[in-house]
Amino acid sequence: MNAATWKEKLSAIRDSFSVSIAQKPAGNPGALELHYLGRKGELALLLRDLKDIPLEERKELGALGNTAKQEMEAKLSELKGAAAGAAGPAAKTDLDLTLPGWPFPKGSLHPLTHVMNRLAEGFLKLGFTMADGQLIEDDYHNFEALNFPPFHPARDMQDTFYVDAKDQLGKPMLLRTHTSPVQIRSMEKQDPPLRVFHTGRVFRSEAVDASHSFAFHQIEGLYVDKGVSMADLKWTADAFMKDLFGSAVKTRFNPSYFPFVEPGAEVDMSCIFCKGGANAAERCPVCKGTGWLELMGAGMVHPNVLKGCKYDPEKWSGFAFGGGIERFAMLLYGISDMRMLYENDLRVLKQVQ
Repeated sequence: MNAATWKEKLSAIRDSFSVSIAQKPAGNPGALELHYLGRKGELALLLRDLKDIPLEERKELGALGNTAKQEMEAKLSELKGAAAGAAGPAAKTDLDLTLPGWPFPKGSLHPLTHVMNRLAEGFLKLGFTMADGQLIEDDYHNFEALNFPPFHPARDMQDTFYVDAKDQLGKPMLLRTHTSPVQIRSMEKQDPPLRVFHTGRVFRSEAVDASHSFAFHQIEGLYVDKGVSMADLKWTADAFMKDLFGSAVKTRFNPSYFPFVEPGAEVDMSCIFCKGGANAAERCPVCKGTGWLELMGAGMVHPNVLKGCKYDPEKWSGFAFGGGIERFAMLLYGISDMRMLYENDLRVLKQVQ
C-alpha cells in the first residue's frame, strides 16, 4: 500500500463515521466505537497498515490517523453524554462499577513456552516425533550410557544436584543435567530407525548470572537410521535454523568435544543483529564482532552409545544435536539477561509475548 491509497482509505473511514454519527444512534453509541475504534475496527486496522509504508512518509500519515481518532473519540463522547441525558438518572444500566477497567487483563503463555512450541513445530516439519523424559534420573542414563565412565573428567563439565534416593545399583539419583538421557531411553524402547526430539528442564549447580541459571531448558534431537552421515546432520541443523530465524541465516560447524558423539561439533549461526557486516566489531555487542553466534552442540552418535542400547554400529548410524532454549529466546526477543525470563516481571513478559 502506498501513501496516496492510505489517505484515500482514511478519508473514506472519516466520511462513513460522519454519516453514522449524523444518524444519531443514541441507543447504542458503543457499537459505533467498536466498529471504528475497537481493536479490529476500521481505523485500528488502517493504522496497523502503516508498517508497510516507507518511514519517511509514515510520520505524516500517523499524525493524520491520530487526529482522525481524536475527532472520532470526541464526537462519540458527546453522543454518549446525550444518550445518558436522554435516559435520565433513573434509567437502568448494565454497567457494574465493581468490575476492573477495560481492557480486561488476560493471561498468556510464558515466553519460554512460546519458544518451545516454535522449536517443536520446526522439528515436526522435519519429520521428528516428540519424546518424553523424566526430571529425576539415575547415573546410568544421565552419564554412563552416554559414554561418561566413572571418574571421567567430562563429568566435571556438569555440576550435579543429587537427591536423597538411590537407583537399583545403589548409586544416588540426580536431577538430570541435560536432556540427552531421553536419547538413551528412546533407543531402549524403540528399534531403529527412529527420529525423535525432546524439550524440557535441566538442572546444574551453577552460579546464577546474566547467562547462567541452576535450572534452564534444552531441546534435543536424535536421528538413527542406515547410512546417516554428517551431511544429514548439517542439512538438518541448517534447515532448522532457517525455519526459526529466516532463510538469510547461515550456519557453520566447528570441531568440539562431547563424550556421546564422535565427531562432535558446535553449530554456529550468522549473527542476526549485525548480519556479520564489516563493521560488526564496532556496532554489535551480541556476537562481539565475530559475526557468528554459537547455538547448539551436535555430532554423530558415538558407537559406544549405540552398543549400549543394543544397536549394531556397523549397521546403524545417527546424529544428535541440542541447545539451550533460553539462548533461542534471548535471540528471538532481544533479551540480554537470562534472569529476566524468570523474574515474573509483567512489564517485561508482556513485551515479549
